[in-house]
Amino acid sequence: MVYPDTFEGFAITSGDQWQSPKRFEFKPKPFGDFDIDVKIIACGVCGSDLHTATGGWGNKNWPLVPGHEIIGHAVKVGPKVTSVKVGDRVGVGAQISACLDCPQCKEDNETYCKEQLDTYGSVYPDGTLAHGGYSSHIRAHEHFTFPIPEALKTEEAAPMLCAGLTAYSPIFRNGAGPGKKIGIIGVGGIGHFGIMFAKALGAEVWAISRSSAKKADALKMGADGFLETRVKDWNVPHEFTFDMILNTASSDDGFDLAPYLSLLRVHGKFISVGLPEGEGSKVRPQSLLANGCMIGASHLGSRKETLDMLQLAADKGIKSWVETIPVSEKGCGEALTRLHNNDVRYRFTLVDYDKQF
Repeated sequence: MVYPDTFEGFAITSGDQWQSPKRFEFKPKPFGDFDIDVKIIACGVCGSDLHTATGGWGNKNWPLVPGHEIIGHAVKVGPKVTSVKVGDRVGVGAQISACLDCPQCKEDNETYCKEQLDTYGSVYPDGTLAHGGYSSHIRAHEHFTFPIPEALKTEEAAPMLCAGLTAYSPIFRNGAGPGKKIGIIGVGGIGHFGIMFAKALGAEVWAISRSSAKKADALKMGADGFLETRVKDWNVPHEFTFDMILNTASSDDGFDLAPYLSLLRVHGKFISVGLPEGEGSKVRPQSLLANGCMIGASHLGSRKETLDMLQLAADKGIKSWVETIPVSEKGCGEALTRLHNNDVRYRFTLVDYDKQF
């Protein structure tokens, strides 16, 4: 590695080698006026990393360095950058670029820009393949680089940049607050943030899971109640009482949508952010009629929402449930393997970057 011309990371070489990342040197995209080079000190491990590494989402670009929950220090800033200075602790999430000029971008919906690029696996206009945060550095546009509040610990802030934002944006946009009853399906990497952020915004929060194995954890996170869906007629006492349900589940095996929809008030919303592999859930029109409920989805969140979420976490003392693993070929492989085996409560953060780069 010869910074700033080349960076170094731990790459997945092919879908059938996803458990064995290899050290890999790569060239970043050309440095632009609004760009920031970040020397990485930590990176969360996201379910997206695993789906991409295994090829489950159809990735065709190899070798590829995953990671999009990145924390580091700015070591170089472009001449037109105004929000970050060299030495600042900053974060980079799952989006690395957008046109910033279309109606979506101008309305704080840049994550829905037709030209948006994911932090890794995307191809820049010059042909450079974007690599992620299991690496020494990342080069990111100022708009997608976020100052991290002092009150947040690095290893706890990292997972908020994808999993946290994925939960926070739809909860916030759909009015979570005092007097609202919010359900969170799945007590996992995204779901545990859903519980904590919905509670921090003042809503009544219920965790919804197939078994009671995570009930104690959910209540510690701030859930007001817990629904176990393998219990007969589990939904009946709560029908027509939820304003919104956030579905964070990463698997839809045996998932019958109808009882979940029955929980919603008239015109209540069922918002999905989990992305299972395969064809997804089936919806019968009859399941929508009883309460006129709405089904939708949400993708990440805006810069404004990211900054608001980080400040909310700092103000309310919200802490990710996280385990740290030293970054290395072995460490990255261990994190992905344990995530595959669901052996995590509830996020991993890769650390000790100074020992590798």
